[in-house]
Amino acid sequence: MNLNENLKDSAARFPNRTAYTFLNESTTYAELDSFVDSAASGLSAGGIKKGDRVAIMLGNCPEFIIAYYGILRAGAVVVPINPAYTSGEISYILSNSQAKAVISDSSLEATISPLREKLENLKMVIYTDSIEFEWAWERLIQEPNEKNESPSIEENDLAVILYTSGTTGKPKGAMLSHRNMASNAASMSKLTEFTEEDRIIAVLPMFHVFCIATCINIPIACGAAIVIVPKFSPTEVINSIRSEKATLFAGVPTMFSFLLQVPGATAEDFSSIRACFSGGASIPVELLHRFEEKYEVSILEGYGLSETAPVTAFNPLRGIRKPGSVGIDIPEVKNKVVDHNGIEVPRGEIGELIVKGPNVMMGYLGMPDATSSALSDGWFYTGDLARMDDEGYIYIVDRKKDMIIIGGYNVYPREVEEVLYQHPAIVESAVIGIPDKEYGEIVKAFVVTNDESITMDDILYFCQDKLAKYKLPKQVEFMKELPKNSTGKILRRALRVEQVEVN
Repeated sequence: MNLNENLKDSAARFPNRTAYTFLNESTTYAELDSFVDSAASGLSAGGIKKGDRVAIMLGNCPEFIIAYYGILRAGAVVVPINPAYTSGEISYILSNSQAKAVISDSSLEATISPLREKLENLKMVIYTDSIEFEWAWERLIQEPNEKNESPSIEENDLAVILYTSGTTGKPKGAMLSHRNMASNAASMSKLTEFTEEDRIIAVLPMFHVFCIATCINIPIACGAAIVIVPKFSPTEVINSIRSEKATLFAGVPTMFSFLLQVPGATAEDFSSIRACFSGGASIPVELLHRFEEKYEVSILEGYGLSETAPVTAFNPLRGIRKPGSVGIDIPEVKNKVVDHNGIEVPRGEIGELIVKGPNVMMGYLGMPDATSSALSDGWFYTGDLARMDDEGYIYIVDRKKDMIIIGGYNVYPREVEEVLYQHPAIVESAVIGIPDKEYGEIVKAFVVTNDESITMDDILYFCQDKLAKYKLPKQVEFMKELPKNSTGKILRRALRVEQVEVN
């Protein structure tokens, strides 16, 4: 079970089917497989060997997919990096992963060039849009290379190193094997009934695990088509769905919120979509209901992390779907809610969510202590607080680190946010705890509204009969937009940092 064989198999079964479309041009599976062969041969000719790490710093484009599978076919390891990262962030990941090569475009040449002088391990830089440099992408995939014998790839070989967001220090490199990634693709394709007839919109950032898994690995394993959208624009997504007759859309809650606000958009725009997938963060129930009512399509929410390749739970396509829940165990994966001693808590009680299955990472690169604290007897401790109902549906309560303690009472930010989203004028909200001399902490809400006349008193009045008194926001700050990461996930930690700096 490995990702390279998945592509080879689809190319053999569906050589003439569309692998991806980009800017109104289509590429078949036979063509993709040939490009990947050339990329693998070119990397090998450049000295890349089995186990070497190769970084990809690209936006959403065909070159990302070709590079990703070309690296794997060469027996090397993919290190996806957000091209918007600072020079310091990029330098850390390249150094920590000991990357021998980077595939990027020339817009990052000014960032990458100085790094080559101080990163002795970095031997090869390939720019996808220029032939002026030593290694040119065009020659790599189009000029005939001497056919190199692909190394033997085993399911337990390292395939991808995904760097976490580094909320508590330096980013950690989650090491994922071919089995981790391929088993997750197999489980999710079965659960979502993915077939070669599907066409999925790939507008999530390709360097992010959600896109890699849902919009690249799964469709390629099934012989489906990937509709590449370079950047998220609500109108561009709707136009792509219509023109490409897309059948599936994967996004984060922020994307669904923006799509909901497109003037003049109707259910007709989503008529070809059989389901939407939501991940990356919990989608507010009110937003889910509004979106489904407007576009007459179901949103299936799931849960996952970089360390679990990524999906562990998902609302089923057929059967009971519970809004507010991230669903049930996907095939071959087990979720459990435990107390601080690792003992499973009774159904309905809150504890830490832990996960076991073939998708759980090998460990953190070069961090044995972090690995041993996160993994125990094959279980991965997620750091997320959750509860499970009698039917096995999981409800994410919040991150353990985000919990607010007010006079000894626990307050979960998501619970307050869910109420705020019910206000018709609130488009986005985020809740954090801020220090308070009397109670230890109090609740502060940050909101984005579509009505400038709304006041803090209006919001508090709206919330007062929906939340216990100690859970009510004591402060409300109105913002034009909330800080988000590359996938559109709202960053509470950025708001906390701003509070510390202000105070």
